Amino acid sequence: MPKTKTRSSAKKRFKKTSSGKVKFSGAFRRHMLSKKTKKAKRRLKKAHYVHEADHARVTKMLPY
Repeated sequence: MPKTKTRSSAKKRFKKTSSGKVKFSGAFRRHMLSKKTKKAKRRLKKAHYVHEADHARVTKMLPY
């Protein structure tokens, strides 16, 4: 059986944690930060995790 290929788009966006969760960087953090409040920017720094409903789909894209 051949190896399953990892999706290039997924490997750039997601990382697996040791507990099995899938972490990703949230949106709205790249530009136009001057109009966002300090509180909003601080909250965007935190890690975001893939929802349980999408977890199986993302882990299939990241087999290893």
